[in-house]
Amino acid sequence: MTQNTPIIGVTGGIASGKSTVARSFERYNIPWVDADDVAREVVAPGSPALAAIVKRYGSNMLDAQGMLKRSALRNVVFADVHERQWLESVTHPQIRQRLTKQLNAFRCSQAPYALLVSPLLLESGQVDLVDRILVIDVPEAMQVARTVQRDGVNEAGARAILAAQMSREQRLEKADEVLDNSRDQESLDAQIDMLNLKYRQLDCLPNKHR
Repeated sequence: MTQNTPIIGVTGGIASGKSTVARSFERYNIPWVDADDVAREVVAPGSPALAAIVKRYGSNMLDAQGMLKRSALRNVVFADVHERQWLESVTHPQIRQRLTKQLNAFRCSQAPYALLVSPLLLESGQVDLVDRILVIDVPEAMQVARTVQRDGVNEAGARAILAAQMSREQRLEKADEVLDNSRDQESLDAQIDMLNLKYRQLDCLPNKHR
C-alpha cells in the first residue's frame, strides 16, 4: 500500500466560510487548493472555455478588460438548469484536470495532510479525489444574509443559488467531520485545533469515497 499525504475535501454551501476555514489551517502550514480559484483560471482571457461562453451568450459576458463578468454568467446559469449543465460540461473537465495535478503534488509532499476546498465537491464527482469530507455548516438564513452582503445580490438571487446546490441535510449526511462556522473566531479556531490533531493521526488508507 502506497503511503502518501491524505487529502481532506472541504465543502459547504455558498457563504459558509470555506476559504476562511482553509486560511485558518495555514497556521499549521497545511497546503490547500481552492476549486473556485481554479475555476477562474479556466475562464481566463484567451482560454477555450471563455471563448465557448462568449460564443453561446455573447460579448456582453465580458467586461472592458475582456474578463468574464461572473455575476452576469451566474444570473444565466442559476436561472436555468440546462444552461448550468452546459457550463459544467465545458469547465468541469478542465477544473478536474488541474485539481488532480495539484493534489498529486500534495500527495507526494511531506505535509501531514492537505485540503481541497470545493463548493461542488459532492455534486461534481471531485469527492473521489479526497480521503475524507469536512463539511462547513451554517444555517441557511446566515448563508442568505452573507451572500446578499458579499455578492450584492438580492435575497431571491441568493436563495436561487442555494436551491441549485445540494441541500444542507444531504451534505451533512455525507460528512466525515462537520465544522460549525456560525459562531465567532474563537469557536472556529478551537474546532480547527481539534481537526488538525485528528487529521495528523490519519492512516493513509485507500480513498474511502471512491
